[in-house]
Amino acid sequence: MAVTDPLQIIVTALTTVATASLFSFLEKYISEEKVEKIVFGHPVHKDGVDTYLVKDILHLEKLCKKKWPHLETDFQNESFTSTQAKQIMLESGMNRKKRQDKSMVDKISAVIILQRYLKHI
Repeated sequence: MAVTDPLQIIVTALTTVATASLFSFLEKYISEEKVEKIVFGHPVHKDGVDTYLVKDILHLEKLCKKKWPHLETDFQNESFTSTQAKQIMLESGMNRKKRQDKSMVDKISAVIILQRYLKHI
C-alpha cells in the first residue's frame, strides 16, 4: 500500500498487507486517517486482458463502496510495476537479499501505481 499527502505531491510506501487482512486493515486505517479515495491496482496481462485477480479486486471495491459510500474509488493499470520496482531496487544499490524481499517489491510497486495515477488526475 502507498499513500499521498493532502496536496497529492509526495507518494510514500505505507506497508504490505496480506490479502485476507486487507479489508480489516482498511477499516482501521480509514477510521484513523483522512482518506478521500482508494485507488486499486488493475492487473492485466501483456495483451491487455484482465488477470484472474480483477474479480477479487472488483469485489473488494464493492465492499469498500458499501462500507464507505463517501469515499471515491478508482483503478490504475499496474502493468510492469513489479519489474520496474526491481529495476529501481537494483539501480539504488540494494543488496541481493533485499531485492528478493517480495514485501519491498510490493511497497515500491504500490508507490509506482499511485504515482502513475496522480499524473492522470
